[in-house]
Amino acid sequence: MSPDHAIEKDVAMCEVANFTVDDDSSLSGPIKGNHGNCSSFMAYFNVVCVVAGTGTLGLPYAFMQGGWLGLLIFFLSWVMSIYTGVLLVNALYGVPNRRMSTFKELSTVCFGWIGGWFTFFLQSWILIGVPSLYMVLSGQNMNSLCQGTSAELTARYWAIICTVFVGLPFVLVKTMKEVAWASAIGAATTTIVVLIVLVVACVEQPSLPTPQHDAVIWPQFPSALATISFTFGGNVIYPNVELSMRHPRQWPKVLAIGLSSCAALYLLCAVPSYYIYGRDTLSPIYKNLPRNAAYMVAVVLMTIHVLMAAPLLLTSLSLDLEEILHLKRFGATKEAIIRSTLRIVILGIVMIIAIFLPYFDLLMELVGSVSNCTLIFVLPIVSYLKLTGVRNKPYYELAWMALIMVFGLVGLIFGTKGAIEGLITRIAQGVPS
Repeated sequence: MSPDHAIEKDVAMCEVANFTVDDDSSLSGPIKGNHGNCSSFMAYFNVVCVVAGTGTLGLPYAFMQGGWLGLLIFFLSWVMSIYTGVLLVNALYGVPNRRMSTFKELSTVCFGWIGGWFTFFLQSWILIGVPSLYMVLSGQNMNSLCQGTSAELTARYWAIICTVFVGLPFVLVKTMKEVAWASAIGAATTTIVVLIVLVVACVEQPSLPTPQHDAVIWPQFPSALATISFTFGGNVIYPNVELSMRHPRQWPKVLAIGLSSCAALYLLCAVPSYYIYGRDTLSPIYKNLPRNAAYMVAVVLMTIHVLMAAPLLLTSLSLDLEEILHLKRFGATKEAIIRSTLRIVILGIVMIIAIFLPYFDLLMELVGSVSNCTLIFVLPIVSYLKLTGVRNKPYYELAWMALIMVFGLVGLIFGTKGAIEGLITRIAQGVPS
């Protein structure tokens, strides 16, 4: 089988249930040469580190918003995210003898320059918004830890300090491979925090009042859907993660195992937490814990996680911008200067957002609504259909795709509305974050 035929067959056979990993020897010429040397194991950690963290903390609150029916939405979102993540990367190979390098390039090929820039705007919203959210959370955590000590500042000052700390690896390293070590640390800290929350909540349960639960809360359900979609929001870095892999044919397996690992952590944290705290569930979930040593450890570890994950997202954004600007044409010295300047500007934007919008739960909901719902549940499917056609698909697959897009559009419309209204209210009233 020729390389072109093998790639075209991969694009056409993107069933979510088919996770058979072929040898990547059929990748040759420019397609194989563009890939990095990162192992599948480290690619797995990249996925887990970026996807897991804040989703673990926010999912119990999403169940509180939407009720137990949120579990159904969670399982749908999990399966749909694996499916569309496979579709997205396979669509990058939809043009013979070429591997499209970015989500923007894929949308440009499919929908012209307007579609390309629209996708890039949504992608940038996540790649700027999520690190900003991480800096908000880090600032709040450090402020909580330092209260009553000589290091006591405000959450906003700590957000500035954390942004500068994150900026060091972000400005100094060049590619995803060079920050891959941070992924392993981030994944480990998230797992430990989940175990801490689970153990402390179970120990504390006998002393708590009987919690109140809801089967479903329809007025808040779209907001819950948006928050749940955020928990599997990794599409923005998938093209760069797959491009960094030594064996890119293993991407479906890496993605499926990575998102399934995240789902296991989510369930281990979210279900017991909502069962124990009910309508009193907070976001992030460790705010429900008593202020003891376990709480301190959880806060420290989650702060480490978000500080490790932020450079991965920011590096992905910078790599996309550098591709658009064609920095390699300037030579090594000028390229390094322009890259550093660009990344410092990105950090400045992150810092401004973290200072002036310090509302963790609503920021999570807004980012999930506007960008994740579109980039996870809508654009990968329409791009795939544009490249491979509609009439050659079985009816059940088209019905499944339609369900996924409806799922995403509901979260986009109603979740965005709720998040913006909540942010306006809190800012106008000066409600603390």
